Amino acid sequence: MSAPPLLACRHCDRLHVRQPIEAGAIASCTRCGYVLYRQSGLTLHQWTALAVAAAVIFAIANYFPIAELSIQGVSVRATLPYALWITWQQGHASVALATALFAFAFPLGQILFLFWALRAIATARLPADFKYGMRMLDALAPWSMLPVLLLGILVAMVKLLDLASVTFGPGLWAFAVSSFMLTALGRVSAQRLWRYAEDDGLVERSGLGLAAGEPHASCHACGFVQSVPAPGGHEPCRRCGARVHRRKPESFSRAWAFVIAAAVLYIPANVLPVMIIHTPTGASPHTILSGVIEFWRLGSWDLALIVFVASVVVPLTKLLALSVLMLRRRRWRGRIIQRQRTRLYELVEFVGQWSMLDVFVVVLLSAMANFPGFSQITAGGGAVAFGAVVILTIFAAMSYDPRLGWDADPEEAGELSPQAVNDPSAPPPDPAGAAPGIQQY
Repeated sequence: MSAPPLLACRHCDRLHVRQPIEAGAIASCTRCGYVLYRQSGLTLHQWTALAVAAAVIFAIANYFPIAELSIQGVSVRATLPYALWITWQQGHASVALATALFAFAFPLGQILFLFWALRAIATARLPADFKYGMRMLDALAPWSMLPVLLLGILVAMVKLLDLASVTFGPGLWAFAVSSFMLTALGRVSAQRLWRYAEDDGLVERSGLGLAAGEPHASCHACGFVQSVPAPGGHEPCRRCGARVHRRKPESFSRAWAFVIAAAVLYIPANVLPVMIIHTPTGASPHTILSGVIEFWRLGSWDLALIVFVASVVVPLTKLLALSVLMLRRRRWRGRIIQRQRTRLYELVEFVGQWSMLDVFVVVLLSAMANFPGFSQITAGGGAVAFGAVVILTIFAAMSYDPRLGWDADPEEAGELSPQAVNDPSAPPPDPAGAAPGIQQY
């Protein structure tokens, strides 16, 4: 009987033996509390059916209009492809391209690659290029921003309620359903698919041939644990071919470069107008803060709060949080403090894409309010700068390696540990790293 597979915590590098758990349970790291994996109640065939349904609804969302707007007998049927085309025609190719990638190409690619992989594993026939498809799926997942687009649609439509007569279209409801379905499908990550294939004996088991105490590294793309020749060395993953490093190379210098660049661009992103409203009486530029103030003045305090949090609070929080994490990285202050730093990094990862809200709103407004002679909305220089800030902060979070903070722990970091399966509301494991009991939720 073969030994169970190993997996390493992505945030502290503690090795664990991956054990079967019941549906609805989660497995947490016994050292830092990071959720290692979850056990879904859905089968592979059910996940495949969900992926097919998501693809069909996504097509409906992009074909049918999101809304129909009319002013004095002039009507506009706004769709996402139409909004991208209008933004491109207005001379803002970078904004249109970023929106096309994050709101259309990457979500569609995530759905299609996921369906392809699920089908291959369910039929127990992995194609020769399976590893390349999984690496692509792993790369697309952080950049798929369909839920952010849905929120941008709602904000744009509320902003136009006083300007034109608005009728909701089928595309709006399809985007809402697609967002929820893609969020659910996001739980089936590339690492989770590799574990499915591992359990079915279709790929090499993680940790195979790794001796106790031997230097190891975990592949960031597939989670495969293997030995490394030297602490600073790297080699291709035996399973998927991705380059494996024990720690991310030049983590802090790269993260600092992205943070500083984002901080510099954050100034023009807030000073320059993100959009310009053209009416018969003239052009009116709007910055991020002026848009928040306008929502508040019109009585939409909830939308004002959403835009303020997504466009002001979140970018500043990411920049400050990453700076704090990197400035205080050397000093070991105990496991409790390090767990708090790990939670702070998880927060930065979670909120990373929501700052793209303002860019999506501008692109959508350019299509929804395209009434020549009455009203037109075009993107401003602030939208380009703000989109660059969002992208740079995401790259900064990807460059930062939270495992380096745990390397200062005087205790041994790489020992095998029994798996912890616990309730999300249960207290975290004690500082000694003992595994809590098994509970269900």
